[in-house]
Amino acid sequence: MGIRESHTFSAWKWLGFVSAVWVQTISGNNYTFSNYSDAIKTLMNLTQLQLNNLSVAKDVGKAFGLLAGLASDRLPTPVILLIGAIEGLIGYGAQWLVVSQKIQPLPYWQMCIFMCLGGNSTTWMNTAVLVTCIRNFRRNRGPVSGILKGYVGLSTAIFTDLCSALFSDDPARFLVMLAIIPFAVCLVAILFLREIPQSTSVAAEKEEARYFAIFNIVAVVVAVYLLTYDLTGSTNQVFSLVFAVILLILLASPLAVPIYAFVKSWRLVWFEADMERQQPLLKEETTSPPAETKEIITEVAAAASADDATVLVEKTKPVIGEEHTIMEAMQTWDFWVLFISFLCGVGTGMAVINNMAQIGLALGHADVSIFISLTSIWGFFGRIISGSVSEYFLKKAGTPRPLWNAASQILMAVGLLLMALALPGCLYIGSIVVGMCYGVRLAVTVPVASELFGLKYYGLLYNILILNLPIGSFLFSGLLAGYLYDAQATPTPGGGNTCVGAHCYGLVFIIMAMASLIGFGLDVLLAIRTKNIYTKIFNSRKPKKSLAASNGQ
Repeated sequence: MGIRESHTFSAWKWLGFVSAVWVQTISGNNYTFSNYSDAIKTLMNLTQLQLNNLSVAKDVGKAFGLLAGLASDRLPTPVILLIGAIEGLIGYGAQWLVVSQKIQPLPYWQMCIFMCLGGNSTTWMNTAVLVTCIRNFRRNRGPVSGILKGYVGLSTAIFTDLCSALFSDDPARFLVMLAIIPFAVCLVAILFLREIPQSTSVAAEKEEARYFAIFNIVAVVVAVYLLTYDLTGSTNQVFSLVFAVILLILLASPLAVPIYAFVKSWRLVWFEADMERQQPLLKEETTSPPAETKEIITEVAAAASADDATVLVEKTKPVIGEEHTIMEAMQTWDFWVLFISFLCGVGTGMAVINNMAQIGLALGHADVSIFISLTSIWGFFGRIISGSVSEYFLKKAGTPRPLWNAASQILMAVGLLLMALALPGCLYIGSIVVGMCYGVRLAVTVPVASELFGLKYYGLLYNILILNLPIGSFLFSGLLAGYLYDAQATPTPGGGNTCVGAHCYGLVFIIMAMASLIGFGLDVLLAIRTKNIYTKIFNSRKPKKSLAASNGQ
């Protein structure tokens, strides 16, 4: 691969990353249940336990993400995206028909199926995006995970604020958005998102760092813009329309990166063509390939010799940090420590997110859209900051990534206890803390899994870890929150129930805070067990930096 082809591939890689960002921007629809859960509860006359189990059915869809994980090693990325797009259209489309009263409320079991379809659709989208981008940017897994997962966190706020601005929080129109917009965005991403041969040169690594900094800046601007709109609370129609237009422009602005990369590659093509016309003899005299090509040939040869050596040596059980099959990973203590700590983090977060509408009503807030947006926006900050910061400290000092998960668990416990006390303003602070810590957990666990168990079977490994979302939702939201809420609630005429006061969720928050402390202990244990791995990663990157410095002198 010559320099010209390298720059062309780089431009297509960045265009694929922009399309991946757009897919993640619309794939947080699973976290928007609180925006329309009250409408479903009223139309179907459900108790809180029944409503929570409906949200569990939505999260159970993620359990079938194992299919997406298996398919990621066998089907091309466009096919995986198409499957997710169609599932989302059907799942959320059926819910819209019910909420808009175009049809009579469906039987409970049928609603569970359509909830499950909607939930499963995002696993196909996330698998396609994460697996492809992590493989395209192997040396910047932290920033990739932080940015992509950050936009998932913003997704809820984007959908909520657009619906509030354009449709006055109409739940039926909100579900139309959830059905149509992800379908359209995935069709666009199908054209551009695919695995691209990558360069391992120092120059390419520095270029990636610069471009990721731009993506981070744009993402922060979008988050601050959404937060500003939430705090203004304006209901003016013209203001709302202007807000929506500017938001769409901001979401489109990352296109500047691949456009610049394409222009740069075209300029290089013209320059090379001009040089060939002026100095035709150079082609005959120059027999050695470009330095970048030499580097790639050397790496391919080394990889081939390594493969031959592997055949000759008797296969041994891989150690942490090497490529693992799924069964090999599941036979290690480290996998289960990561799995259970992940459950403690995302299970408690999902319970708060799924029950936000009822938590807000219990604590005296009739409109909970601000809390949903705060959870989403600060979830974004947690994801994008933890991705970049964990990468920085890994490169600077070899700091194990699980330590950042441990820090988030302590903060999560504090936020949950604060909401249990039901002090004035506690839901504002609690929404911010829970959103941020939930975001850190999702963003940091993605690169941790790839660093401990490799990238070869990463699609399936990621979806096995994501099983914690439906498991955690069932345990903490469906069982814990559902049963304890119904025990305190008062029946309402026509079916259903309601509860107002700090006692409705007080015990739920305390138990979840204890679970967060268990997760903290497991994360510290994992950081200790994997310290040698992160030291090796840190040391492996030092020689390249030293070599680059010496070449520059």
